Amino acid sequence: MPTIQRFVDAAKASARKLVLPEGTDDRVLKAAYQLTEQQIAAIVLLGRNEDVSHKAASLSVDLDGIEIIDPSEHDRAGELAENLAARNHKIDLNKASELIASPLMFGGMMVAEGMADAMIAGAANETGRVISAGLKTVGLAPGISRLSSYFLMAVPNFMQSGPREFIFADCAVNIDPDPEQLADITIASAGNAHKLLNEEPRIALLSFSTKGSANADQVDKIIAALKLVRQRAPDLLVDGELQADASFVPAVATRKVKGDAGVAGNANVLIFPDLNSGNIGYKLVQYMGNAEAIGPFFQGFAKPVCDLSRGCSVDDIIGAAIIMLATA
Repeated sequence: MPTIQRFVDAAKASARKLVLPEGTDDRVLKAAYQLTEQQIAAIVLLGRNEDVSHKAASLSVDLDGIEIIDPSEHDRAGELAENLAARNHKIDLNKASELIASPLMFGGMMVAEGMADAMIAGAANETGRVISAGLKTVGLAPGISRLSSYFLMAVPNFMQSGPREFIFADCAVNIDPDPEQLADITIASAGNAHKLLNEEPRIALLSFSTKGSANADQVDKIIAALKLVRQRAPDLLVDGELQADASFVPAVATRKVKGDAGVAGNANVLIFPDLNSGNIGYKLVQYMGNAEAIGPFFQGFAKPVCDLSRGCSVDDIIGAAIIMLATA
């Protein structure tokens, strides 16, 4: 992934500790080795020591320099269980003691308690389980009421003008966000765009309508979300509702948009109104535009937790780690 290489030095400079709960997964083990060898992060693998070691040996993966922790035998398991119960009023200490034996929950609490800086999971766990563990352990960031996700999209030859990068959100988590949730997604995406793009975020709230060209409840939602974003984050360059072409094609924006807010025709952060359009949109750009679709990355957690596709490759895991550590 050429785009990933831009973030390698920043990830190395962060000198962070990354916990990988799926310590017996072939791809995770291979990625852990490469991340350690390249000195991108200090790696912690979770699982029974003998199981992790046996699987690594079968793959000829060298575990030198990689820490292995068995959640059921760790000397801080009781303390982490107590803290987990304290964070969740519906979980008593007995239940917390059971949960903390789960690598996902233990890994999340490691991040919550500062024993690790970030967690990546999902190679062997459904997205819902990763989200649930993250919510119960690190929780949401202050001011954010809804977890969401983003992709870093690297288009190799955007409109025949060369490579260009975009943030697309939310393409993986929220099915039909309301205006408040859409505002959360927008503000969180702007924060990640600041870290990932080599230019100021210019955020378009996408719709099938541009500035009143259509009337519908779906359009009203975008208008309401824009108002909330401008109230909560008045310094952001953000506009809507904009059709996709009006958001990033200057000639179309000139015809369709009056009173430009500095976004139309030049947007680099695209906020989709729902999961239908977001998921379809990023996949069309990925495959028809030959773009790199890097992610999805969660946004809104108080501390870094990242999901993987269960069909992920070793390179996908390494790429996710580099982006997350570079922006944490």
